[in-house]
Amino acid sequence: MSNKKYEFTVFTPTYNRANLIHRVFESLEQQTFRNFEWLIVDDGSIDNTNEIIEEFKQKASFPIRYIYQDNGGKHRAFNRAVKEAKGKFFLTADSDDRFVSNALEKLKYYWDLIPEQEKEKYSAVTGLCIDTQGNVIGNKYPKDIFDSNSFETNFVYNIKGEKWGFQRTEVLKKFPFKEFTGENFIAESSVWFKISKEYKTRYINEPLRIYEINNDSLSSDTVSLRVKNPKGVLYTYIQEFNLPIPLRFRLKSMINCIRFSLYKKEMFIDCIKIQNKFLLPITLTIGLLMYIKDQKK
Repeated sequence: MSNKKYEFTVFTPTYNRANLIHRVFESLEQQTFRNFEWLIVDDGSIDNTNEIIEEFKQKASFPIRYIYQDNGGKHRAFNRAVKEAKGKFFLTADSDDRFVSNALEKLKYYWDLIPEQEKEKYSAVTGLCIDTQGNVIGNKYPKDIFDSNSFETNFVYNIKGEKWGFQRTEVLKKFPFKEFTGENFIAESSVWFKISKEYKTRYINEPLRIYEINNDSLSSDTVSLRVKNPKGVLYTYIQEFNLPIPLRFRLKSMINCIRFSLYKKEMFIDCIKIQNKFLLPITLTIGLLMYIKDQKK
């Protein structure tokens, strides 16, 4: 029996998004399922985000908690929020997100469909994202209710596109993001793939999140992010290489490991050490060529 106060903690990491965060607030006000809290971790904003949140608190029909911390990246905000969460389920809503009015209700409904004796084997429920015109982004799942995990959906079923859902808070507490000194980014897959080795996810063909692309989104320049955060990059690619996935994807991970480790000599040596000696001539050559191509951009 969970001792959590709410069913959901809706977590929003934010950084200088005072002009956009109203989208999350408005979506939460419209939710048909009401047993949730909104937890905002402000990652060092220098705009008037705190004032906007105070205004929300005055008129909100649900509990809001606001935490300010020095800028350290989304993954550090995430780790802080997991520690602070009072919800059984942990749902990330980015500071520019909108979602459909029955999103929480749908997520809870599909979780409740899992037999009680099976629930411990599952960590999450994940649904689809749509654009502002209502079109599904990326691929749907092979079935309307599809039980799998992150690396199978990515590397075996080749399901692409934005997806959205919750994780059980108690599971996330076991798998925090690695925090490397001096680095402010690490790929989310570094946690999702770890969880996938132990837990299933229930995937559903239900549109839940309304996705809008912003020029300042984290995904706008992934190459630059990886160049600036080599330790997190190496850590993630090593994990991918050791997943039970097809060889071509493991090769890609090792190639990218070399590609980005070339930006720091000590990281390159570490990357070489964990390479398969029979594949090294291939991965080294392609990784070097990709590095050279990056330099020309």
